[in-house]
Amino acid sequence: MTKVRFISADGNSVTEVEGAPGDRLLDLAQADGQPLEGTCEGQMACSTCHVHVDPEDFALLPRAEEMEDDMLDLAADVNRYSRLACQIWLSEDMDSLTVRIPDAVHNMQGR
Repeated sequence: MTKVRFISADGNSVTEVEGAPGDRLLDLAQADGQPLEGTCEGQMACSTCHVHVDPEDFALLPRAEEMEDDMLDLAADVNRYSRLACQIWLSEDMDSLTVRIPDAVHNMQGR
C-alpha cells in the first residue's frame, strides 16, 4: 500500500489516504473529496486534475508524455513538479506520495 498525502493549496489542510498499486491518483483524490474536477474523466483532454508533486516524490514517477505536457501548458500555476493526477498510477515501489493542490484550482462540479 502507498500512503498518499494531499496538501491543500493554502497548506492548512493535509489529508492522508492509502492506495494500492495500480490505483490512479485522480480516483483517490476524488474519493477523498479533493477539489480536482477531472472534467475529461481521465482522458487527458483537460488540465482540471493538475497537481504539484512533492520534489522528492517527483523522481519516482515516470516522465510525462508529450500529450500530458501539452495539457499542462493550459493549466494555471504550473511549476516544474506539475503533473496531471489522471496520469499518475501508484506502483509497488512507492511507499508514499505527497501532492499539493495548486492555488488556481476551482472545482466547478461542487460538492
